[in-house]
Amino acid sequence: MGKGGENYGKREVVNSKPTDPDVFPAWAKDIHECEKHYDVSQKSGLSTAEVENRRRIYGNNELEKHEGQSIWSLIMEQFNDTLVRILLLAAVVSFVLAWYDGDEGGEMEITAFVEPLVIFLILIVNAIVGVWQENNAEKALEALKEIQSEQATVIRDGIKIPSLPAKELVPGDIVELKVGDKVPADMRVLELVSSTLRVEQGSLTGESEAVNKTNKSVSEDADIQGKRSMVFAGTTVVNGNCFCLVTQIGMETEIGKVHTQIHVASQSEEDTPLKKKLNEFGEVLTMIIGVICIFVWLINVKYFLSWEYIDGWPRNFKFSFEKCTYYFEIAVALAVAAIPEGLPAVITTCLALGTRKMAQKNALVRKLPSVETLGCTTVICSDKTGTLTTNQMAVAKLVAMGGHASSLRSFRVDGTTYNPSDGKIHGWPSGGMDANLETIAKISAICNDAGVTHSDNKYVAHGMPTEAAIKVLVEKMGLPRGLYSGGAAGNDVLRCCQWWNEYEHRIATLEFDRDRKSMGVIVKSKSGRRSLLVKGAVENLLERSSKMQLLDGSVVPLDQNSRILVSNALQDMSSGALRCLGFAYKDELPEFETYDGSDDHPAHALLLDPSNYPSIESNLTFVGLVGLR
Repeated sequence: MGKGGENYGKREVVNSKPTDPDVFPAWAKDIHECEKHYDVSQKSGLSTAEVENRRRIYGNNELEKHEGQSIWSLIMEQFNDTLVRILLLAAVVSFVLAWYDGDEGGEMEITAFVEPLVIFLILIVNAIVGVWQENNAEKALEALKEIQSEQATVIRDGIKIPSLPAKELVPGDIVELKVGDKVPADMRVLELVSSTLRVEQGSLTGESEAVNKTNKSVSEDADIQGKRSMVFAGTTVVNGNCFCLVTQIGMETEIGKVHTQIHVASQSEEDTPLKKKLNEFGEVLTMIIGVICIFVWLINVKYFLSWEYIDGWPRNFKFSFEKCTYYFEIAVALAVAAIPEGLPAVITTCLALGTRKMAQKNALVRKLPSVETLGCTTVICSDKTGTLTTNQMAVAKLVAMGGHASSLRSFRVDGTTYNPSDGKIHGWPSGGMDANLETIAKISAICNDAGVTHSDNKYVAHGMPTEAAIKVLVEKMGLPRGLYSGGAAGNDVLRCCQWWNEYEHRIATLEFDRDRKSMGVIVKSKSGRRSLLVKGAVENLLERSSKMQLLDGSVVPLDQNSRILVSNALQDMSSGALRCLGFAYKDELPEFETYDGSDDHPAHALLLDPSNYPSIESNLTFVGLVGLR
C-alpha cells in the first residue's frame, strides 16, 4: 500500500497508482503503529491538503470499469463454431447456385431460395439468442459494483463529516461505522465504541454467521477470515459501533481483487465440453461430406468431360461447363442435405431453456454451453452457506409456556422468506395472543437490531438474518387482542414491530458477546416502568433464570422438572437441524428505576463495562423459545 506514513508528504506525485508489492500488514500491527504508518491521528483525521495529495497518488475509491464486449464482437462470437460455419458456407453456396440458375434462363422462383433462407434464418435466431443471453449476463455481473457503499462518516480536520461520498476516501481516513452501515473500504479497526462489533461478510467469504471484530492485532499470516481486526469493503455492520482506519481502497480491496479475478477469468475462457464435441463433430462431418461430394462429382466426370485416344494418348478434350455446374450442384445439394441444419437451433433452444430455469433460481449463466457443462458435472465440492443456500433464516417452530409449569405449547410456523405474508402459524389461539405470547412478541420486536424492507418485488433483511427472521415472526403473530394493526404504519413491512417499539421505548442495550451468549435491552414503558428484555442461547438463559411465565402471564418458580421439560424441547428442535433462541425478561431493576439513557446517571457506568452484563441479566423469567432454519 505504499511506503511508511512518515514519508507521505515527501512522495513524488504521479498519475498512476502505486504498484509496491509490499502491503502494510495493518491487521498485525498495533493501533499506534498503524497511525504512525499512515501519518494520521484518530481524533483529528487527515487534513484537507493531505487528502488531496493522497487522492492524486491513489485515485478514487471505486472499482474500475472494464470495457465489456461490443455487440458486434458478441455477434461474431456466435459464429465461432465449426458446425455454424459449415451451415453458413452451405447457405451461401445454395443461394449463389439458386441465383445462378435464374440468370441462366431458369425460373427465378422463391422455392429455389427456401433452403438457403431457412438456413440463414436458423443462424440468425441462434446468434440473437446467444447475444441476448451473454449481454444480460454481462449486465448482471456489473451488480458486483453495487456492493460498494455510497456514503461514509469521516473525521477530517478534527470535524466529523456525516455523509461523505465513499469514492472520496483515501488511505489514512478515519471512518465511523454503526449498525446497518456498509463498509466503504478495507479498514483497520481502531476503537470499539460498543462492547462488541459484528460484521456480516458472507458476500465476501461465504460465512453463515456474522463475524466478531476486535481492535487487537492478529497474526501477520492470517487468512481473510482470521483478520478479525479488519473490516472489508462491501460487508455490513450488524452489531456495534466503531472507528476504523482506511488501509486499502478501490481495486486494492478484497472485493476489488474479486472483481479483477472475474475480469481475468472472462478473458481466458476455455471451450466447454459441449463446444469441443460440436467442433469435433463439425470437423469430422466436414471431412466426410467433402470426400463424398468430391467422389460424387468425380464419378460423373464422364458426362461433362470427354476425350479421344490418338496414338495411345488422350486428345480432343471436350468440356461442358453447363453439365459440370449441374453435377456440382448435385454434389452441393447432397452436402447440404447431409448437414443437420436444425442441430444448432435445437441446441441453442435447449440451452436457453436451461438458462432460463437457472435464472429463476438466481443462478447466472454467462455462456449458454455452460449449462451443459454443469450437467456433465459428477462431483461438486462447495461451501454450503451462501453457495448452496440463500443465507436466509426463517422461524420454523415456536415453543411457549403452557397453563401450568409442567406443560409447553408448540406452534409450527410456515414460510421460508422475509415476507411476513409467506405462511402462517398453525394452531394459533382463535382468540388471539395470550399474555405469554405477547411477552415473546414484545421481546422479539424490541430486543432486535435487524430490519426488513420491500424493494424490487422482494423482501430484504438488514442486519443479522436470525434477528430479521424473528421480526418476521412478530408480524405473523400480529398485535395483542383489541388493537388495530392499520393506521399510519399500515404500509410498513414491520408495522407490528414498530408498534411494540412505540409501546415500550428502548433506553439501553446490553450487547451480545460470546461469553454470556445473549443480548439484552432495558426498556421504559409508557407508565414509566423499566424492565430488561433478553434473547440468546436457551441453555444460558435457563441457567440465569429463576422463574417462568405461564400462559396467563402469572410467574412461578422455574423448578428442575420445568428445566428438563424445556431442555427436552430444545433437544428435539436441535436434532431437527433448527437453530434455537430463548426469550426471558426481568422486572426488578433497582439500579435503573430512574435511568433514562443519559450519560451522567449513576447506572450508566454499569453499562459501560461488559463484565457487569451477566449480573444484570440474572434472576430472569423464562418465557419461551423458537427454532429457526
